[in-house]
Amino acid sequence: MVRKTKEDAELTRQRIIDAAKEVFLKRGVSRTTLEHIALQAEVTRGAVYWHFKNKTEIFNAMRDRVILPLIDRMDDTLAIANLADDVDALTQIENSMCVTINGLNENIEMRQIYEIMMIKCEYVDEFATVLQQILNNCSNITEKIQLAYERAQAQNILAPNHTPHALALDTHLFFSGLLHMWVKDADGSRFRHQAKELIQSHINLRRKQIKL
Repeated sequence: MVRKTKEDAELTRQRIIDAAKEVFLKRGVSRTTLEHIALQAEVTRGAVYWHFKNKTEIFNAMRDRVILPLIDRMDDTLAIANLADDVDALTQIENSMCVTINGLNENIEMRQIYEIMMIKCEYVDEFATVLQQILNNCSNITEKIQLAYERAQAQNILAPNHTPHALALDTHLFFSGLLHMWVKDADGSRFRHQAKELIQSHINLRRKQIKL
């Protein structure tokens, strides 16, 4: 009976998160209330408060569904670049970005949550802390990209124009901008269809040219 109760509670929690996602998409985050979410989930407000202290907690739970697994996959890809001497580090940086594009192409929930994060949310008031968390994640990813560029430098495949630190920051800013435009390109006519080619070009510009 206890196990069944826990399973039911988890199902209710996931239904609340699903409902929040749908309402955030329709109304935007700032115009969504816990009452809206409760109505969409077909539960009481008390049930919502049982699982979540406030709207920010629901937003974070929704975001973690796709962001944490994605960060893990990017970390795994970059770790290969940073640990394996025989792996082209620049190709692994390229692959780490393509992991996200593949996810957006294949996973509708991931697309929806990225749309909410990038278009439907104002990071003010109680959501200022969410923005700080996002910036911290970005800093961690940039540091790992820098390590991969340092590995590329040690492999003598990196163009000598800039430091790994500058290149990592540039790559992070490039990819953040690409993701924003990918999400906004709803019909896929401008950026979505060529996202991987743009990533490849970005990395190739950093690759040391071999003189014949």
